[in-house]
Amino acid sequence: MAEARLAASPADTSPLRGFWQAFCENRGALVGLALLLLIVLLALLADVVAPHPPNEQFREAVRASPAWSEGGSMRFLLGTDSLGRDMLSRLIHGARVSLFIGLAVMGVSFVIGVGLGLVCVSFPGTLGQVLDVAITRAMDLILAVPGLVLAILVVAVLGPSLTNTIVAVAIVYLPRYVRLVRASALAELGKDYVTGARVAGVGPARLVLRTVLPNCLSPLIVQAALGVSDAILEAAALGFLGLGAQPPTAEWGTMLADAREFIRSNPWLVTLPGLAILLTVVSINLAGDGLRDALDPKMRRS
Repeated sequence: MAEARLAASPADTSPLRGFWQAFCENRGALVGLALLLLIVLLALLADVVAPHPPNEQFREAVRASPAWSEGGSMRFLLGTDSLGRDMLSRLIHGARVSLFIGLAVMGVSFVIGVGLGLVCVSFPGTLGQVLDVAITRAMDLILAVPGLVLAILVVAVLGPSLTNTIVAVAIVYLPRYVRLVRASALAELGKDYVTGARVAGVGPARLVLRTVLPNCLSPLIVQAALGVSDAILEAAALGFLGLGAQPPTAEWGTMLADAREFIRSNPWLVTLPGLAILLTVVSINLAGDGLRDALDPKMRRS
């Protein structure tokens, strides 16, 4: 019996198993993860799952009611929009576009933000101080402008498109990664293991990338997870204003903009894209909270 306990103990105390157990303590995070996985699966299999192509028009069924409403049919479970396009198909394909925007924004801002944050602390002497001040002041300037206003300004300069939406939103969320990496790296640089690495002759670049950065990843991972939902909301706002993804792209913000004139006569045209945005953002935030609790021992429940 004792030997069996000793054999099982390494697996029970492995970092991955401990992380999963801590994550599972948050029931809301499990619900959010399950819902998020369902949305991701629908997005990946949109071409198979969607009953119709997203831009196919059915002229005989313009603004058809959902199946549960009077006059609805099982052919269009969630009804059709003002051009006769199936709402369910457009919502499923819209999940692909919105998740792509969120992941692309997170990836771009994460990579550039981490690089700039490390530059702030990598160089010694006067050069390091100049770079640190220049980068931090540039980030402060970005933070001084409201995010949506800055995104609108960038898109207005570059032109409305899906690519420019990603660029604009990535610029808006860049400072949060730069400031987080800079603060975490400065805290780590004063610790004994960094001093030991310097005494051992480790160069500045390797010291920052191989020694300091891995110990700064936990808050960055949490910030990146939560940043996906923020990017989806920002992109939806730009799409609603006509500055994001352009028609006929099935994007949730654009679908809201197209349906706003029918908010009284056909309310489901506005309600369904809004619910899709809400469920996606809430699921990502719930999963991000669980990720934060699992990565931070202080947040774990006793």
